[in-house]
Amino acid sequence: MATSKPTDNGIKKPVAKKAAAPKAAASKPAAKKTASKTTTSSKKSSSPSIVTSADRLQMIEVAAYYIAEQHGFSGPSADHWLAAEKKIDSKLNA
Repeated sequence: MATSKPTDNGIKKPVAKKAAAPKAAASKPAAKKTASKTTTSSKKSSSPSIVTSADRLQMIEVAAYYIAEQHGFSGPSADHWLAAEKKIDSKLNA
């Protein structure tokens, strides 16, 4: 509900009443927030991460490039690709 308050020039200005703050329940203790700690380690996590087929394909592409580089970019690229697939699949299934 709004009330009026006189100003210096005699014109009344509407003033809104402040809402009463809700009372806190005295019987309930305040809940404590606990921060979850995450640590980075080199060990495998207990839950496996999900690798999509697009992620797998990108890993194979990168691995095939490095295998081809080791061979001086000579030889059939299909051989490099197949070696990369074998390498990535063995790591993903480990």
